[in-house]
Amino acid sequence: MKKSTIVAAVLALLPALAVAQQPDTPRVITILTAPEPQTQLMAMVLTANAVAKGAEASILLCGPAADIALKDAPASATQGQPPKDASPQGLMLKMVQEAGVQAQVCAIYLPGRGEGPEALVEGVTPARPDAMADELIRPGSVVLSF
Repeated sequence: MKKSTIVAAVLALLPALAVAQQPDTPRVITILTAPEPQTQLMAMVLTANAVAKGAEASILLCGPAADIALKDAPASATQGQPPKDASPQGLMLKMVQEAGVQAQVCAIYLPGRGEGPEALVEGVTPARPDAMADELIRPGSVVLSF
């Protein structure tokens, strides 16, 4: 009788043990500084594909790449590129709006331009260095840097 009680208890715990052994959701942090539109778009494409495969993602835009977050972005950030006529800004905004991806500009980007957060497209915010550092050192984070 005791043996059957132990077996029943172990069987009842198996689903919880299986969940506990599953790895955490993958986390991708894309850091983009490159000025080239093709590199910017490829960074967005890879991030979007990681999200489509179940990863959580965040994007940090610094230097010339942060221009894609501006309401008044340069044409290179908004013009579609082959083969699917996608733009770096368009794909970034799609991830922000449809997948909940967090997009931020480096904390020194806007002050360096003499502008405030109102210069950014909706859904993009200035980064907090302490919070970004937490994300970077979080176990299991994968950093993509372009």
